[in-house]
Amino acid sequence: MAFWAVRAGSRGEQEPFALANNCVVVGWDKVPDLSQFQTQAELRKSLPKIHPDLTDAKTSGWTGQLWSFSHEIKKGDLVALPRKDTGTVAFGTIDGDYRFDRNGPIGAKHQRPVRWIDQDFARHRLDQDIRFSLGALLTVFQVRRNAAEERMRAVLEGRRPTVEASVSIDDPETDISIEREARDKIISHISRKFHGHALERLVEGILQAQEFVTNRTPLGADGGVDILAGRGQLGFEAPRLAVQVKSSESPVDVSSVRELQGVMRTFGADMGLYVSWGGFRGTAPRDARRDFFQLRLWGPEDLLDQILKLYDKLPADLQAELPLKQVWTLVEEDE
Repeated sequence: MAFWAVRAGSRGEQEPFALANNCVVVGWDKVPDLSQFQTQAELRKSLPKIHPDLTDAKTSGWTGQLWSFSHEIKKGDLVALPRKDTGTVAFGTIDGDYRFDRNGPIGAKHQRPVRWIDQDFARHRLDQDIRFSLGALLTVFQVRRNAAEERMRAVLEGRRPTVEASVSIDDPETDISIEREARDKIISHISRKFHGHALERLVEGILQAQEFVTNRTPLGADGGVDILAGRGQLGFEAPRLAVQVKSSESPVDVSSVRELQGVMRTFGADMGLYVSWGGFRGTAPRDARRDFFQLRLWGPEDLLDQILKLYDKLPADLQAELPLKQVWTLVEEDE
């Protein structure tokens, strides 16, 4: 068996389709049914005819990924779908052969059926070497090093891995973006330093940086709300927020979000903000979009976005506990 990673669009466009339809998918919509190609060389020869502007390097890269997706991935293999902007990874096992759905949505015509094991595995829970590997820039690739498959299967089954993890950023498999690596390091630091009520204090600092007047519940029963926030000198002005913060690594489901919506009226809040370090599962994100003007959900990636946006305005004590600096780097473009 092997361990593969398959992305669902450069911006995660096809993630909802893949998760809802129990499959992993790739784009390359102009490329026809891949099952018609008997050899990798035959596939490689066809690509420049379909995409005349392809360089030799891209032709080789596309050929390898498409061949792996359609011919090398086997039933029973472990597969990871790194989810864009959620801080989570979906894990499953390949459940059947390659199929081509000519009527499928754009970016999802090439498919492999999957039996999902966990659609909301928090990225920061991964061993560093696996996390680095899943940050690779390719669409389809195999994760090989340090017995990654054995270790990941053990974790997903609730067992302790028998192989120790190790990582080197010089490893050729560690082909990740600088931005992704930096974000992962910051998220790992927050996970260690801001657990429990400390995460509430960090969220309160973000709201204060947004010029909210806040009231954070002291230790003990919170009545379903950890922070109250409002505009104006005394915090009486709209929008008035009721905020719930969960530092657990377990994803929050829709029932917990609805509980916050229920207590919003009790506190006279106009809007609700649910911050879950473990992210959200099930229909919670979809329902939140329906309630866009009354509710926001922040997972770890959303929280980090707010920190980076408002860092200079955060209280000095939070900056001291979370020391960051901005680094500019050149974006390499394809020749």
